[in-house]
Amino acid sequence: MAEAPLEMEQVFKKFKKGEIHDSLRDLIPALTGGLLRRARSGRLEGREFWALQDVSFQVGRGEAFGIIGANGAGKSTILKLLSNIMKPTKGTLHVRGTLSALIEVSAGFHPDLTGRENIYLGGAVLGMSRQRIRAKFDEIVAFSGLAEFIDTPVKRYSSGMFTRLGFSVAAHVDPDILIVDEVLSVGDFVFQRKCVERMNAVLASGTTVVFVSHNLRAVADLCPRSLFLERGRVAAIGPTDDVIKAYMARTAAVAEPGPDQEVTISHFAVRSEHGDGIQFESGQKAWVDVEITALAPCHNVAVALDVRDETHYQMFHTSTERMGLPTLSLQPGETAQCTFELDLHLAPGMFHFGTTIYRYDLGKTFDRRFPAATIFVTYDKDVRGAANLYPRVTITSPECVAEPAK
Repeated sequence: MAEAPLEMEQVFKKFKKGEIHDSLRDLIPALTGGLLRRARSGRLEGREFWALQDVSFQVGRGEAFGIIGANGAGKSTILKLLSNIMKPTKGTLHVRGTLSALIEVSAGFHPDLTGRENIYLGGAVLGMSRQRIRAKFDEIVAFSGLAEFIDTPVKRYSSGMFTRLGFSVAAHVDPDILIVDEVLSVGDFVFQRKCVERMNAVLASGTTVVFVSHNLRAVADLCPRSLFLERGRVAAIGPTDDVIKAYMARTAAVAEPGPDQEVTISHFAVRSEHGDGIQFESGQKAWVDVEITALAPCHNVAVALDVRDETHYQMFHTSTERMGLPTLSLQPGETAQCTFELDLHLAPGMFHFGTTIYRYDLGKTFDRRFPAATIFVTYDKDVRGAANLYPRVTITSPECVAEPAK
């Protein structure tokens, strides 16, 4: 069995808070102390802390592997270890083959040089030979869509043009292992689609890809398997849908009931006809289950449902009372369940679901969870916006007559 191109085994990495040396007098004792502490690398001292603890995973050839987690979880530390910028405190790391990082797409560019000159400069920074850059030059320019401006100094480029050129160079390095960090969102949506198509072509060629991102939809689309990192530890690893569910469960808003809270939300789930789900097709049916539990006698309460997009713009809102159902009254310990059946006529994207227990006649909120669940909506055609209007289109021109798109 072939060895995995990329493997981490029980890796630990520690840092020291506030380790700044602004004079030779401070630096020499720090270096001396660092040499003496190497034998004691297994425990923390002073202001030290673990950025990574016992992290293990491997990625196979041609596999896209996602890494997700909150800010400060240790994702950037993993990238620096994989890129050989720093060494682990403990554990072993194996990188078998050439590695390139699509992290800062315009790294190495000089504003006074033209786009043409920066292609050669950026390619050299990423490890490409001049002969290799020359062979790939036309392909890089065509991919960027900047042929008209290739001999213009990049300081006159817009920020979008600048990042498009940087991505185009980095995306044509063709390494054995490619690390990608939050760069598939550069440019407009047409260029973003080209970026994703390029990533799929890279994977088809056998390149191993590690994708680190806060864009959960992009991770779900690209990576069959992922890692959820929490405070430097592996919180979950496996199929991406399961890992995202674990991540969302940890990050969902949860509030402890107060002493005057009569009723609380005890369960919330979004499911398809196949059970709990995170990926839905546009137009597919979904069921939202909400259970509430009384902590004290409560009367005349309703259950509200809220759906927002990834910018937290409200896409949909309703409640049991607004839909004409009777209000709920419960005694301590009693529960009530309600299920909302929805047709997800949403455009592709990420959507957050939440719920509120509310009494309309008093204007009183008893409990609220948001986000309580997150789903991804997909569609096989490139439509954007909020709602999916399921377009059909006919083109008639002197040159061609096209049938309506199905």
